Parts: sequence; structure tokens; C-alpha cells
Amino acid sequence: MPITWSLAKRRVFHLCASAAFLTTLAACSKQEAPLEPLRSVKLITVSAGELNVSGEYSAEVRARVESRLGFQVAGKLVERPAELGQRVTAGQLLARIDAQDYQLAAQAAQAQVSAAQSQRDLAAAEYKRFEALKAQNFISGAELERREASLKAADAALNQAKAQAQAQGNQAGYARLTASHAGVITAVEAEVGQVVSAGHPVVRLAHDGPRDAVFAVSEQTALALKPGQSMQAILASTGQPLKGKVRELAASADPVTRTYAVKLALEASERLPLGATVHVLAADLPGSQAAVIKLPTSALRQEGSGTVVWVLDEASMTVNTQAVQVGTVDGNEVVITAGLKPGQKVVSAGVHVLSPGQKVTVYGAASAAAPMAAASAPR
Repeated sequence: MPITWSLAKRRVFHLCASAAFLTTLAACSKQEAPLEPLRSVKLITVSAGELNVSGEYSAEVRARVESRLGFQVAGKLVERPAELGQRVTAGQLLARIDAQDYQLAAQAAQAQVSAAQSQRDLAAAEYKRFEALKAQNFISGAELERREASLKAADAALNQAKAQAQAQGNQAGYARLTASHAGVITAVEAEVGQVVSAGHPVVRLAHDGPRDAVFAVSEQTALALKPGQSMQAILASTGQPLKGKVRELAASADPVTRTYAVKLALEASERLPLGATVHVLAADLPGSQAAVIKLPTSALRQEGSGTVVWVLDEASMTVNTQAVQVGTVDGNEVVITAGLKPGQKVVSAGVHVLSPGQKVTVYGAASAAAPMAAASAPR
């Protein structure tokens, strides 16, 4: 029994040692790394193109001439037949103030005219009588001259009274506010019962005639615009294309928005509805260049704090990163200011699955070669 037990232990020991040796051998053997897949990439050839910086602005259709109408005299507003949005004709009554005081003043002035007329007639009669007496040498020449001076003074007083009467009559007439031109009431700024001062706006009248598209631009854009510059516009409600020219550019910025108002004179715009929205396209703004390099945004990759693209080495058909500097954005493309030259081939899609030195194929080349290979194969 002792001998048999020792033999069994030796066999167990040899088996364990063999298993450990095989395990160590397997661990030390090198496993082959899987082959990296050959990826197909889309390429774009770098070339120089034009950069046309443009802007689209939302504008409002307004009358070229818009007047704020008010009374020339002060008074209490007793009638205002004009309403917001109402179309009026030239001479139509828009508002009226209480004219009783002005009518009384006109009557008093007319009474002054009558009194001055009587004084003048009396002075004329006296001068005629004294002129006859002088012809008979009953009075001196100095006395006749005094009567002539009295007649001239009476004439001057009469003319003054007539002028004052006319002015007072005009004051009474100013109590009626009428439309100076045919147009549309775009604003009402006074109500019945309100006491308005002379010149206070009561209604705002948009004259019939040509229309303007009014919009606001930044200071940088305002410096690039010039009066007479042509622009394209589209009527938002119907899509009707419109042509226009810059008619007026504000000389100073709006104190609140710090923008500059631009008035675009629209051609054949007499029938455009006031207040309609128009989209104005301004081209050739500051920043436009004749020859720039542009790439789609899908070709860019962020690497650290910089931006890189994958450039293809056609000799080895491998890709490597190239640092670039990005300028402005033009739609779905970006302007590359440095890092690339015309003629280089850049990967335009799938940039996040590539690695430096990786071999690639051009997307579409393999699919084009497959039918040719199938056609040349023996049957």
C-alpha cells in the first residue's frame, strides 16, 4: 500500500506539471492582430471659388410720402370722421375743432374793416372839398397837404383792417382739417374731446403713389450700401418678385437698436398693400472675395483646440491629417483661410472613423470596376 500510494502521487504531479507547461506556452505565443478594414471615402478636390456674402432682410411696404396732419390752430376736437385704414380723397374732411372763438374774432375783424372804411370815406370827402377850396385860394397849400396826409393814413388803416380780417377768417377756416392728397389713414393720434395744440398730429396719411420697402441693417452693412444700388425683393404673401433701388439711407443709427434704416424704392409698386412683408436680398456685402477655398462642414474634424481635415496621398492611397484655419461660414460650407492648396484631395465624409496612415479606396471606384471585371471573366 505505501508503494502504490507514492506512485499515484508521482503521476498526479507529472500531470499537473504538463498542464502548467502547456498553459505557459499558450500564453507566450503571439496572436495575430486583425487586419484593419479598407474603407471607401468620398473625396473633394480643393479649388478656388467666389465668396459672395449676402444678407436677407425682412422689410415693410410703406408709402413713399407719409404726412402727419394737424391743425394750424389750437382748439377742442369736436369731430373726427377719419378712421384707421380708411381711404380718403383730396379735400375730404378728416377732423374739426370748435371754431366759435375764431368765428367771433373774424366778425370783430370785419367790423374793424367797416369802421376803417368809413374813416377812409370821410377823409376822402374832406380832401376833395379842401381841394376845391384850394383851387379858389380860400385855404393855404399846407392845409390841403394835411388833409391829403389824413386820407393816406385812413387808406393805410383800411388796408390793415382788411388784412387782419383776412387773417382771422383764415383762423376760422383752419378749424377744419382736410386731406391734402388722396391716400390711406395709417394712424390716428387724437380723439374727440381732446384739446390739441397747433401742429399736434391728429392723423397720419399715406399718400397714394410709389411704395418703399423699409428695413434696418447693421453699421457694417450700411457702410457698404450706396444710394441707387439695385436689389432684389420678394413679396412674402404671393412670392411676386420685385426690383428696387436704394433711395435713402439713414445718416444716423437708431438710438435703441443701433441699426440704420434703409428705404428701397420698389418699381411698379403703386398697388402693393401697405404694411405687407417683403424679403430683400442684399448681395456683395463686406467680406465678399473673388478667390477663396471652401469646404463642406462634413470635411472638418476637431482635434484638440484646432481644426483638421484628411488629405489623400494618391501615391500610397493613405490619408493623413492637415491642420487648417477656418474663416467665415457660407451656408453649408466654410471658408478655409490657410492650410490647403488648390488641387489637393480632401475627404468630405466619414472623417471620424479614419486614422493617420490608413489605406483607403475612393468611393465609387470599386463599384465601377466590378462590372468591368465581371464582363472580362471567362465563362
